[in-house]
Amino acid sequence: MKKLGPFLICLLVSLSLHAQAREYYQLKIYTFETEAQQGVTDEYLKNSFLPSLKRLGIENVGVFKPHATDEGTPKQTYVLIPFKSIVEFGLLDHTLANDATHQESGKAYLGAAHDNAPYQRIESIFMKAFVDMPKMEPSSLEGPRNERIYELRSYEASTENLYWSKVDMFNAGGEIQLFDRLDFHAVFYAEVLAGTNMPNLMYMTTHKNRETRDANWNAFVKSPEWEKLKVMPKYQNTVSRNDTRLLYPTEYSDY
Repeated sequence: MKKLGPFLICLLVSLSLHAQAREYYQLKIYTFETEAQQGVTDEYLKNSFLPSLKRLGIENVGVFKPHATDEGTPKQTYVLIPFKSIVEFGLLDHTLANDATHQESGKAYLGAAHDNAPYQRIESIFMKAFVDMPKMEPSSLEGPRNERIYELRSYEASTENLYWSKVDMFNAGGEIQLFDRLDFHAVFYAEVLAGTNMPNLMYMTTHKNRETRDANWNAFVKSPEWEKLKVMPKYQNTVSRNDTRLLYPTEYSDY
């Protein structure tokens, strides 16, 4: 085997240390046309995918579905996977493809015919944790899972510079600390490194139910910290679009 040069070794060590400080996240969004598709994918995620991740040492995987608001609510499943490094993320698909146990337990999903696919499409978003919250904090909410609110937000910006200003608003500006003070129980805050709506950041907060969620946001907008923060010149016009999705955890989700 060819030996690694000193520069490459230093680079790999640096990347490894940096990765340990801030996690990476993949958010996979499955979209379905039918309930049958959703059922096959649920079975795969519950009995094959999550158990396989656990065998690989990947814990705290969240699986969520949208709260129904009307008949137009899309049939979707959200899977949030934490990684310690980019290398761990990059190796996952290859590892699972060569895992006999995974292939056998997931054969109904993995071996589906071209005209009987278990989903319509999969969207994948890759993220890096914010400096001020480098590690995921799986929610410890109690009560019925179908009443819990896992609020996933994506803040899009008009330019890269405005995007970075919004990231700074969460970190140096103290927005993360404000969410903590008001018991939003955030799961993660992250920079989007690859996705369809860049430049954007994403984060997830959690609430016992819809009433608690609404009360928390009411306290947020009335807080003295936010009143001061929102008028600071350097944080003006940092969000061009706010995409908010209210989710609940499946029974087999890790949290």
